[in-house]
Amino acid sequence: MATKYDPLRLHLKRVATSSTVLTFTEIERVIGTSLPPTAGKRSEWWANEISPASRHVQCHAWRDAGFNAFPNLTGQTVTFRRIGTN
Repeated sequence: MATKYDPLRLHLKRVATSSTVLTFTEIERVIGTSLPPTAGKRSEWWANEISPASRHVQCHAWRDAGFNAFPNLTGQTVTFRRIGTN
């Protein structure tokens, strides 16, 4: 099922390093629309859920690309680290 976060998944699949930092603005540029207000207010929005049944489609984008997300809400950035790296 296609979601608005598919462009983020594709972007992260092209990352050749073990981690990358994106600002919220950069993520919005990648997905072509604004992040929901909760993304900037609640770190839970960035949870790295492993259940395929999760309805949090944003999580599937980075997990399917092989990354976990670590938000810095104050700095408005997210560090994406490859699963299995520190």
